Amino acid sequence: MTTRFTGACLCNGVQFSVTGFNNQVANCHCTMCRKFHGAAFGTLVGVTGLTWLAGNALLTEYVAGNGTIRTFCSCCGSSIGFRVANSTLTDIELAISLFSTDIPVVVDAQIFTRYKANWCKLADDVPVFAEGRDS
Repeated sequence: MTTRFTGACLCNGVQFSVTGFNNQVANCHCTMCRKFHGAAFGTLVGVTGLTWLAGNALLTEYVAGNGTIRTFCSCCGSSIGFRVANSTLTDIELAISLFSTDIPVVVDAQIFTRYKANWCKLADDVPVFAEGRDS
């Protein structure tokens, strides 16, 4: 039997389940993530075995000037996830705050910290990258 982890947006209109998680999880401090999440950073994780359980019609996309795609719920505005240009909804990185229970992930990087808000303090025990992980 496969373990499934479930999640939903604020209004519960968009619901999903996954069977697994990528092992890289980062707090992204880029300007777009900060604005999209309305927070100091966005924390997203790639997933496996994604199934959309409800609310496909509520999924709305914003395509940024660089081609990246942010998906959100059109009813409550919850940030659902992030995709690179020309990818599908199955390739989405989901906001970890949407999961309904604890998930087996650990934040292993703080990325795009060059753009972090001046009032945000970085975690001392998590590696810091001025740009992406390759910087």
